[in-house]
Amino acid sequence: MIDSHGSFDLERRPEPVAAPGSVVVRVRAAGLNAADLQQARGDYPAPPGWPADVPGLEVAGEVEQVGPGISDIAPGDRVMALVGGGGHAERIAVPADLLLPVPDGLPWEEAAGFPEAFSTAWDALVTQARIRASDRVLITGAAGGVGTAMVQVAAISGAHTVASVRRPELHHRVRALAPDGRIDVVTPDQEAGHAPYDVIVELVGGDDCLRRIGLLRSRGKVLVVGVQAGSTAPLRMFDLMLARAQLIGTTIRGRSPAEKALLAATVRTSVVPLLAEGRLRVPVDAAFPLGQFADAYARLAQPGKFGKIILLP
Repeated sequence: MIDSHGSFDLERRPEPVAAPGSVVVRVRAAGLNAADLQQARGDYPAPPGWPADVPGLEVAGEVEQVGPGISDIAPGDRVMALVGGGGHAERIAVPADLLLPVPDGLPWEEAAGFPEAFSTAWDALVTQARIRASDRVLITGAAGGVGTAMVQVAAISGAHTVASVRRPELHHRVRALAPDGRIDVVTPDQEAGHAPYDVIVELVGGDDCLRRIGLLRSRGKVLVVGVQAGSTAPLRMFDLMLARAQLIGTTIRGRSPAEKALLAATVRTSVVPLLAEGRLRVPVDAAFPLGQFADAYARLAQPGKFGKIILLP
């Protein structure tokens, strides 16, 4: 839980109950995200209907209870889901229309790192940016959980990706995410040397992030997806106007239940099969038992990660 001082702690809560249209999942693994730290700071509150003081946006586990009105899900089913909060727990009630099947043989740690990262990546690049095989895409913060998903979705779409990673020691691991060679891995100061770009994915934020608009081709797009390094940045209007560019801000957590269900259906039919075929993978930086939550959140806040941080209830 998140206490009144914005710190994390463990607390026993009543067992969840499967209401109509929902199931109770016994959580085997849960992913950590920057949103958990932002929620603790008071910057990113949980949407209505989800715990205001329990973080956790993605879970993987086994169905324990099935609520009334559900006929296609049974106890024991292996599932994963992107939820509005409350995932860092032993059990959670989840609307059935948010559930994704866990492919056979996929470890719980990897399943728990899939829903948020790959839902975000697919929605941003495929649905909103309408990425094409001929596009050149810059992804900042490409070594993190969402960054590694973005790199893979861009590669599988046939685009040429430039992955910006501050730490050179991680470059070879990011490069291996796109084994066909359609990727360049650079440090932030090298981004301009690979411009112009059709799509820029901003996963870091900070004071100077919008200067990258100057690296766009005409009619290019900037997708602002993450702002962990700072949520305020000046914008040179003439750069945006001269490029005839689109500046798109996106998040999933604040969407309506119907929008989230539609996205889950898209991921279920278009993205999970790629994971099952081994064409996508979920890099896990580190996994921690639930009792070591403080170490897990500390690792989440540190730089130099490759992939996801996972809690194991």
